[in-house]
Amino acid sequence: MRGLTSSLRPQEGPESDAERTMTFAALAQAPNRRRTEMWLLAFAVLITVFGYTYTGLSMTGKLPDGLPGFAAAMFFMALVPHLVVRRFAPRADPLILPLATLLSGIGLVLLNRLDITYVAKPSLHMAPAAGGQLVWTVIGVAVCTGTLMLLRDHRFLQRYIYLTMAVALVLLMAPAFFSADTYGAKRWIFIGPLSLQPGEFVKIMIAVFFAGYLTLNRDALALTGRRVMGVQLPPGRQLGPIFTIWIISLLVLVFERDLGTSLIFFGLFVITLYMATERTSWVLCGLAMAVVGAAVVGTTEPHVKGRVMAWLHPMDIFLPEKERPPGLISDQAAQALFGFGSGGISGTGLGQGHPELIGFAGNSDFILTTVGEELGLAGVMAVLLLYVLLAQRGLRVGLTARDPFGKLLAVGLASALLLQVFVVSGGVTGLIPLTGKALPFLAKGGSSLVANWVMVALLIRISDSAQRRREPVGPPGGRGGTRRRARAADPDETQATPRVVAALPGPAVQGGGGHGRRARRRG
Repeated sequence: MRGLTSSLRPQEGPESDAERTMTFAALAQAPNRRRTEMWLLAFAVLITVFGYTYTGLSMTGKLPDGLPGFAAAMFFMALVPHLVVRRFAPRADPLILPLATLLSGIGLVLLNRLDITYVAKPSLHMAPAAGGQLVWTVIGVAVCTGTLMLLRDHRFLQRYIYLTMAVALVLLMAPAFFSADTYGAKRWIFIGPLSLQPGEFVKIMIAVFFAGYLTLNRDALALTGRRVMGVQLPPGRQLGPIFTIWIISLLVLVFERDLGTSLIFFGLFVITLYMATERTSWVLCGLAMAVVGAAVVGTTEPHVKGRVMAWLHPMDIFLPEKERPPGLISDQAAQALFGFGSGGISGTGLGQGHPELIGFAGNSDFILTTVGEELGLAGVMAVLLLYVLLAQRGLRVGLTARDPFGKLLAVGLASALLLQVFVVSGGVTGLIPLTGKALPFLAKGGSSLVANWVMVALLIRISDSAQRRREPVGPPGGRGGTRRRARAADPDETQATPRVVAALPGPAVQGGGGHGRRARRRG
């Protein structure tokens, strides 16, 4: 943690031509990173195509009709962004793109598996979703590559943090005024036949705003306040930002009945605030406000109260209607637990379960139950580890970035991903109440998929910039070149250098007595 916050420094200027130029060390290192990325992408495509083929053979006894087209689509969705990264971000982390590709491919396989069941059982009244998801995946990858080509420096976003937050608030409040209830929540904006879920894009905008705002106001937020019961509380006037965010989160929860977005919105602010200030008091204040807000809304808002009841008493749905707790109307939570229980350790096999019993949410909120039933606990852990590894690469980008804005933005994006995975998987497994959010990359949803690919593009851009700034500038073998390369190769020394230099005393003054004092005054 110290490695992230101790090196937050004032904003650096634009990159010089030397920083943009490929150095000799970069020329030797960049091909290795891209070669690793290429092999990992090939492995991800191979796993995805194998899963698609196995699903068709398992459920229909023959190869899927769309296998060649699906394989070609996956091949080009891996090849095109790889070439773009090789050209525009050659020193980026080699794991971020393959992890996103693999998660998207697994999602397509799961949706295709569910579509086969929905087509075979028309009584379920479920439209196929895999074809539309494949189109949205192509759009998401295209947006990702476009972002990498157009956004050459992530610090460009810091110039427009207040405009970004204004747009985010408009998008966040829009569903409350221009949307009807859909499955009990106002989360979508409908434009003709298309639907948009603004909250998926808002989380990225909020991460950009928080990173820029905390970079500018870190010192003020880190001021020492009063000590109450052994806890160092922030000053009263500095509680304004977190109190404002708390109020906005409650308003979203009340008017839009969107528990998941509220949790991600508020949790993201508390996490980035702690990263910037290292003040545990901010975390305690945030947790206290979250508990108070959830308790108030959970007891007053009928939709949220119903989800709390389904969380506390999932099996009571099978009781006679008169004996059920008030507000309990859905059996999805109970069916999800049955699915996880029947899967066991290794699962029933892909295509051999009954995830359609979940109902309309089987391919969106509850798609993780398909993994738990047919791939078992091993499959669930593998999927969650992919998310953890992707978030870990984002946090590592934050640790290696040299500019404060890039540090906080990378940490914010990785935290937003972890928070969304937690609230979705926690709700499905019964750890917390259901939130209705989509599982990133896996669940059906075009807005979620495009927003997540934008997040991938930003992490790749910050990663490339961080690695460029840690490499030596100038040809090897020159004066001081070996020493600079040795220092740049040591991440600990690279991160600690600004702090050590700042702590060193000033140069000693030759001579003594009055001559020394006059010399210091003249200096």
